[in-house]
Amino acid sequence: MKVIVGVRFKKSGKIYFFNPGNLHINLKNKVIVETALGEELGEVVAKKKLLTDNELNSPLKKVIRIANHKDIKHDEENKKKEKEAFKICEDKIKKLKLDMHLTDVQYTFDNSKLLFCFTADGRIDFRELVKELAAIFKTRIELRQIGVRDEVKRIGGNGVCGRELCCCSFLNNFETVSIKMAKEQNMSLNPSKISGNCGRLMCCLKYEQEVYEDKLSHLPKIGAVVQTEDGEGIVDSIETLKEIVKVKLKDDNNETYYKKYDAKDLKIIKNADSEVIDEEEKENMAELQKLEELEKQDKETEKNNEDIF
Repeated sequence: MKVIVGVRFKKSGKIYFFNPGNLHINLKNKVIVETALGEELGEVVAKKKLLTDNELNSPLKKVIRIANHKDIKHDEENKKKEKEAFKICEDKIKKLKLDMHLTDVQYTFDNSKLLFCFTADGRIDFRELVKELAAIFKTRIELRQIGVRDEVKRIGGNGVCGRELCCCSFLNNFETVSIKMAKEQNMSLNPSKISGNCGRLMCCLKYEQEVYEDKLSHLPKIGAVVQTEDGEGIVDSIETLKEIVKVKLKDDNNETYYKKYDAKDLKIIKNADSEVIDEEEKENMAELQKLEELEKQDKETEKNNEDIF
């Protein structure tokens, strides 16, 4: 068991665990901690608690001290310099005609490194840009390509629900989202309706997915042949959360009619072998496949960005 405190370096950023030692640390204290980037200033957002070794992904680094007035002032000065560096870098990108979009600039607390984050559709040869920036700032320069989700997280905004974007308020990590989730949740398979501000699939598709998967595991599929109190029929649609199934039946005159049943009152005679592709999905298939591919590319980019943001 180890004593830890949780520290965050950016609003709605990931929470990192540190060893508080013998320091008396309270919530919202600004602290100087040891990180892979050197010393950094962060805010305590999770008070002291015990964690087992299995719950810790890596060895704990230390909280060096509670930040004093001088530390906080130095951090504020760094933020001013970051804004200046942002403008200079943007001008250099235009001058060198690089197809990239600068999103953020971050000084390490000790000013030993200046990190520039950008988005781009492909690989960018920024060697000349690094040389020019190093000559201006006289410190180590690092350029890092990030995903569009990280970009929107920095910009902020509101979702279609009217609330502040999840990634800007509480979502620390981006989890993989798929078209399959939207389909299983009976959502419109129109890319414009299931995409967020970042142009990728909405993160909230993940929130209820486990519930849908559990319910769908014991519900018949669309197209399945089922036995009802009114005879055999074919499943036409499903209200997953309510576990209500709409069945297509034939009456005594061989006329088609539809009726809804509780799933528990049905017996599956023959389940459907594959998922049904509806007209909306066919119409938008190319765009949906592009979204899936972009999702995979973003996950690869995110794997390379495990440092503090």
